[in-house]
This record gives sequence, C-alpha cells and structure tokens, in this order.
Amino acid sequence: MIGIETKSSNQKANKKAIKCVVWDLDNTLWDGVLLEDDRVSLRNQVVDIIQTLDNRGILQSIASKNDYDRAIAQLQEFGLYEYFLYPQINWNSKSSSIQEIAKSLNLGIDTFAFIDDQLFELEEVNFSLPEVFCINAAELAHLLEMPEINPRFITEDSKQRRLMYISDRERQNSEKRFVGTQEEFLATLNMTFTISSAQEEDLQRAEELTVRTNQLNTTGYTYSYDDLNHFSQSDKHKLLISSLDDKYGSYGKIGLALVECQETVWTIKLLLMSCRVMSRGVGTILLNYILTLAKNNDVRLRAEFVSNNRNRMMYISYKFAGFQEIEKRGDLLILENDLTRIQPIPEYVKVKIMD
Repeated sequence: MIGIETKSSNQKANKKAIKCVVWDLDNTLWDGVLLEDDRVSLRNQVVDIIQTLDNRGILQSIASKNDYDRAIAQLQEFGLYEYFLYPQINWNSKSSSIQEIAKSLNLGIDTFAFIDDQLFELEEVNFSLPEVFCINAAELAHLLEMPEINPRFITEDSKQRRLMYISDRERQNSEKRFVGTQEEFLATLNMTFTISSAQEEDLQRAEELTVRTNQLNTTGYTYSYDDLNHFSQSDKHKLLISSLDDKYGSYGKIGLALVECQETVWTIKLLLMSCRVMSRGVGTILLNYILTLAKNNDVRLRAEFVSNNRNRMMYISYKFAGFQEIEKRGDLLILENDLTRIQPIPEYVKVKIMD
C-alpha cells in the first residue's frame, strides 16, 4: 500500500510543503463507480477535508479516468465543483494528468500529493513522477493530520489562494481574447504594485513565502517568523514586502526582499517573487527599488545567489539588471551592481511606496 506509512513517500513529501492535492473520483472522493452504479455517495469526511485544505491554502484538482460531463455534473450536484482547479477527467494516465495540472497552476511537481484507491494508479504515478507524494484513499481519515499538509500559519493569502487562482484564470482567458501586444494587454489590467517595510501582521505571510517560493527565489533561504521579526526591527536590515492588485482583484503579498545594510555595502540576502506574477512584467520592480535605495544612500550593492536548478530566471534577472559576479564560495555566488543603470518602471504599472 502506498500511503502515509511508505518511507519513500514520506521522504519525498518532507522535502517540501504540499501546495496541491489531486483527487481521484471513483471510490476515492465518492463511494461507487460513476459509470457503473445507479448512484454514488460522498465518502465520510470528504467535504470537511476539502474545505479544510482550501482554508489552509492548499489547492485541489482532479485526475480521474471518467466521463467528463457526467463527472462534472456529479461534482456540481455535490456542491464541490468550485474547489477543483483545472480538473483532468479523461482516459489519459494519471501521471500525465498531474503534469497538466502542474503546468496550468505553474507549480513544481514536487509540491503535489495524489490520492487514489487503486494501487496500480498509485504505482504508475510513483514510477513516472517520483516527486509526487502518493496517498492511498484508505488513509483518507488521516490526511489532515499529515505534517506536509499542515502549514505552520494560515494567512489571509492562504484563505484566498484558490480565489486568486480563479482570478488568474479569468486574466489568462482575457489575454487569449485580446488583440494586441502583451504590453498593451498589461496596460488594460490597471496594475498597482505596492512596496512596504514588512510589519508584524506581514510576518506570517513572509515566512510562508520563503517556504513556498522555489522558482523565483534567489537563494532558497528560509526564515522563521522569529527570524523575520528580528530583521523587521533591526536597523541593520531592510525587510521589504510587496503586493499586486489589478482590476480583477488582488494577487496578495507576492514579493519579499531581505537586505543586510552595512555602512558602505548593502547585500541582498533574499529576493523572491511568487510564480503567479511571472507573466505580469513586474518581477524586477522590487529589485529596481532596492537599486534606487542603495544609490540614494551612496552605498555599494551586492547580492547573494544560490542555484537550485529551478531558479535560473532569477540569476538572469540579476544579470539583466547589471549585476556581475565578484566571488564564488561553493554554491554561493556573490554579485555586485555598480548602480550606473537602473531600469525604469514599466509604464503599464503604478508603483506605490508605503513608508
């Protein structure tokens, strides 16, 4: 049985918090087989589990070999359809369905869990996608107790995460219909990018960002609430947090930077941005703000970078912004910017600085 007792599954899952749980349907979400039985009924505790995961900010989807229209109609009848993003209900392999969901959500495969009652399906996913945490439906009663599915904090951003992804889908659909350049489309969104010093009420989300953000993260350093609280009160550090809003709603708190401020040299210890804003052309705004601050304070600006095989885009962002490598210590690269060239803020976004 592949489940919570499986050593390899635990080892894989413990590497990273689960961001998306993918459900099978027949004899997993509900008792019975939709195409064979007169009626199917929801399994015990399923509604509570789905709502609790949603409240914790864990996204959910479906990978089921089934008739799409009948399955969707059944989910709507149960009042659960709205909880599942990019459901894959078809006759493809479960592993390919999970990959499609991951692509649509722009999340790493290693942040996925998959629940199924069939050992064959669990083993197929386990073989094809060994990074996925596979859970046997027989262990469903213990799901909410699993540590990898229990984030340390439940923030306002957590509670709104699914709705934010639904807004993202509306934006994507609008972009597909739009005739014109990407910049012209972005101008229609009326985006406001806000940068502020992190306050006490931001620290839970800040910790969550350091734990959850892997691709657009310059170092992969994780910091606890207590660490971040110390930095926010230190006169030797700047802890900056950013948010993004547009006409469709809020993306929430999507960016974080930690700058160590010595007398003549500032060092960016961490710079990260949520993958959800990757296509919005706002990824360099926080960095350019730090460049401007350093120049105004007449200090040299350095940055640390640690490759994790998934964050190359952040290295490219540093290079594009004019950073040059000056030192290498094992996996740690030290870069420096001479502050002679700072990119202007894109015309399609308004930037608000909150002191």
